[in-house]
Amino acid sequence: MVAGQMTARALGAWVCFEDEAGQSLRPPKASTWSRCGVTPVVPVSGKGSGRVSMAGLIAARPGLRTRLFFRIRVYHGRKREPKGLAEADYIRLLGAVHAQLRAPVVLIWDNLNHHVSAAMRAFVEAHDWLTVVQLPAYTPELNPTEGVWSNLKRGLGNLAACSTDQLATIVRTRLKSMQYRPRLLDAFIAETGLALQPQPP
Repeated sequence: MVAGQMTARALGAWVCFEDEAGQSLRPPKASTWSRCGVTPVVPVSGKGSGRVSMAGLIAARPGLRTRLFFRIRVYHGRKREPKGLAEADYIRLLGAVHAQLRAPVVLIWDNLNHHVSAAMRAFVEAHDWLTVVQLPAYTPELNPTEGVWSNLKRGLGNLAACSTDQLATIVRTRLKSMQYRPRLLDAFIAETGLALQPQPP
């Protein structure tokens, strides 16, 4: 991780943390209000095998507003429909990030199969603006994008979506809302204990 920060400082690059998550129609558990002694019951359909897959990327650079980028894929349970995000989705996400940031990118992510596949390695090698740093195994606490998913799923706790498309719309709306809250994104970074501010020589 220290090597990634030194590389970013030397290149004048953005430090970007990527992670992925998913949500089905079954809402996460959450606290709610009810009359004393009465357990609240919220019926949900839970029908089918639909799922919303999400990839999120927090981009940080000292002195500039912290950014959030994301991609969503909706799986309706249909035959031959992709069940989740693939290499092409991650490649498009990284291309969009670079196009908007217009600067080198130091990408920090885990060892998910799509992150270390031959197609992804070829993409990384073909683009000199991209430097990849792999997170150690089983260290979600070092990835601030985990905070995005935690915040999002707390808001979904009492939601009973009627369809996967409705769930995807709500997820997209709430992620877009986070894009306009850089202080919240900074808090996710601070929660990891990582220091991204430039150090004195």
